[in-house]
Amino acid sequence: MYRKFFFLALLVSTLYSDAHIFVYHRFGDNKHASTNVALPELRKQFDYFKKHNYEVISQNRLTQALKNKETISDKWVILNIDDSYKSFYQNGLALFKEYSYPFTLYVYIQATNAHYGDFMTWDMIKDASKYGEIALHSNGHHHMVSLSSNDVYKDTKKAYDSFVKNMGYPPKSYAYPYGEYDLSVRAEIEKFNFDLIMNQNAGAVNKNSDPHDLDRTALTGAPNLKVKLRTRVLETKWIEPIIYPQNGVLKNIHATIPTSIQKVEYYVSGSKWRVAKVKDGEVNISNEIKLTKTRTRIFLKYGNQQSSIILVKGK
Repeated sequence: MYRKFFFLALLVSTLYSDAHIFVYHRFGDNKHASTNVALPELRKQFDYFKKHNYEVISQNRLTQALKNKETISDKWVILNIDDSYKSFYQNGLALFKEYSYPFTLYVYIQATNAHYGDFMTWDMIKDASKYGEIALHSNGHHHMVSLSSNDVYKDTKKAYDSFVKNMGYPPKSYAYPYGEYDLSVRAEIEKFNFDLIMNQNAGAVNKNSDPHDLDRTALTGAPNLKVKLRTRVLETKWIEPIIYPQNGVLKNIHATIPTSIQKVEYYVSGSKWRVAKVKDGEVNISNEIKLTKTRTRIFLKYGNQQSSIILVKGK
């Protein structure tokens, strides 16, 4: 019965896929394998999009669709590049140009201003802007949850002002360094009126997605692109936990999901996948789990529908 239930959930959710935001970091840089995509692999991915009729759209197009509550096409793909490593300009950009695929490049401002050797210069960034959008990835690339609210604001203000000075216009979107954030960090970033704010919780995007909390899936190594493109949004309101527990013990997972769902799978970093019953659209799991990582992800999954949050041990 269990296998039958999840097979049906998988079948149904496969039929209704959502748009996907994929994020890259380094390109053709074998020295940093954990954040790198090899150029033959990148070409393979781009060929897959093309062969299977996926449309790589600009992030601005996604912004307008979310603003207008338009139906999001299941054939839309949005491509992000975090950190503005020089390997994107030297190795990756040519392939984006060859396929005419737009992108959004998130700039680590301090690295560029201080002329760190592994990062793009402003001249490189301006040249790349002819082919894609340029956006903000903080000033100092800190673990933002470990900073005070005032320091989060100051870091963002410094980055924002430098961006405007060098690019001549304000950035429209922001990506959290390391994908780490909590409610207080989000509140400070929102003061800058970005259209979109990006996390790095693997997932998908639909017309109901929060523009200030958009899921992105990292593509490093040789991922199974077919599987990642099947992922769709599990409409979820997370109630508990919201912050990393002070004693490091997760006592409860509480969220609401569609009332048609009767069972979900859940996962906590360092643990294993488990099954939980859902009553009237409410997930309420009491199960003391000792958190073993300072960065903990919690997933809820129903077939290919997925939702996740990140808890970061901060101050």
